[in-house]
Amino acid sequence: MKHNNLSYKKAIQYLYSLQKYGIKFGLSKTANLLKAFDNPHRGQKYIHIAGTNGKGSVAAMMESILLKSGLRVGFYSSPHLVRFTERFRINGEEAAPEKVAAIAGDLIKLIRPGHPPTFFEVVTAMALIYFARENVDICIMEVGMGGRLDATNVIRPLVSVITNISLEHQFFLGPRLLDIAKEKGGIIKKGVDLVTAVDQPPIIRLFESICEKKKASIWRVGKDVRYRSQGPRFSYYGLGRDFKGVEVGLKGRFQTRNAALSLAAIELLERKGYAFSSHDIVEGLKETKWPGRMHVVSQKPLIILDGAHNPKAIRELAHSIGSEFSYRRLILVIGVMDDKDIGKILKGILPMADYVFYTRPEYYRAASPERLMKEGLTLGNQGSRVPKLCDALDMARDMADPTDMILVTGSLFTVGEAMTYFDPEKYRPDDI
Repeated sequence: MKHNNLSYKKAIQYLYSLQKYGIKFGLSKTANLLKAFDNPHRGQKYIHIAGTNGKGSVAAMMESILLKSGLRVGFYSSPHLVRFTERFRINGEEAAPEKVAAIAGDLIKLIRPGHPPTFFEVVTAMALIYFARENVDICIMEVGMGGRLDATNVIRPLVSVITNISLEHQFFLGPRLLDIAKEKGGIIKKGVDLVTAVDQPPIIRLFESICEKKKASIWRVGKDVRYRSQGPRFSYYGLGRDFKGVEVGLKGRFQTRNAALSLAAIELLERKGYAFSSHDIVEGLKETKWPGRMHVVSQKPLIILDGAHNPKAIRELAHSIGSEFSYRRLILVIGVMDDKDIGKILKGILPMADYVFYTRPEYYRAASPERLMKEGLTLGNQGSRVPKLCDALDMARDMADPTDMILVTGSLFTVGEAMTYFDPEKYRPDDI
C-alpha cells in the first residue's frame, strides 16, 4: 500500500483493518510511534479521564467550561458514534478528513507488518500528534479501556479524573471490582492530583494507597466536594467555590454527580494557574451537549436515544426515564454488544417496557436479535426480533402514538446508527 497522499477513505480503511489484531494492552507501541515524531505530547497540557460510566459526560462538561473561558481545547474520545473524525475535536469541531488522512499516512509508514500496533494505539498517537500540531491550550483525553496499560496513559496530565467503577470488560481487566479499580487507578501519576466520584470503601482505600505511594493528592466527590440535586438543577459546595441552583445541560438525574466531579476538576485546574469566572462555569455547564446520551430527537412521540451499555448505566437510565418523563407506553428498541452482560442489561430496562424490539446495529460485535430475545423471554418479555435496526425503528414509529415514548438503547453503536436514521444529513457516516 502506498502511503504518501493517502486519501481519507483509504486511511480509515487501513486503520479499521488493524481491529483484526484485537485489544492488546501496553504503552510501548504508542510511545514508539510518538518517539518517531519527537514526542509531540511532551509539554502539552492534559486532563486524563477514566472510569466505567460518565467519562464522556464529564469530559463534555469540562470542555464546555474551558471553551467558555476562551481556551483552545482538544478532546479525544472513543468510540465514535457516526464518523471517525468525531474522535478528535478542537473547540467542538471534528478534525478535517484531510488532516486525519495526512497524520494517518505519516504513521502508517512506521508500522512494521510483522508487529503492527492495535487500532486504538495508532488512533491515540494520531490524536496526540494532531493536538500538538494544532497548538491547543489544553487537551481532554478519555481512556479507552482500563487505564494502567491503556494507550492514553503515555501522557502526564495536570489532573487525573476517575468517574466511577463497576464491573466491565472482566476478560481484559480482571474478574473483581478491585481488579478493575487497580487498572483504572493506573492513570494516577506521581504528584498529579486525582479527583474521583467512586463511592465503594474498598476502592477508595485502594486509590488512597496508590496516591500515597505516588505523592498525589486525592479529592473525593461526597467528601471533599459535595452537591445537592434540586430537580433539574443542583448546588455545589466545592474546594473553594460554591454554586447554587446551577442548571446542567445534559439530561438525567445522574448527571449532577458528573457535574460535581467536573467542577472539582475545574477547581484543581485553578490551583494550577487557570482562571474561570463563575459566569463561564455556570454557562458552560448549562450549554453542555453530548450526543447519544439522553438524546431527545422527537417530542410526539417522545423519542430518546441513550448509549447505556452496561448494567449500572442501564439502571441509571431506567431511573431517569421513570422519574423525569411522562408517557403512556414505552416502546423499547434495544441492540447490545455480544460481549456484554446481556441478562443484567435486559433485567435493568425490560420491566419498564410495554413492547420490545430486539435488534442489532451493523457492527461485527453486536449480539444477534435471537440471543437478545431468548434472554428477554426468560424475563417474561416476548417482543419481536428484527434483524435490522432501521426496520426496528420503522416498526416502533408505526406502533407509537403521540403520547408514547420510543427508547433506543443498549450500545453506543446502536445509538450512532439510530442518529443517522433520524437525521441523515447531520449524522452522515463515513463512506467506506
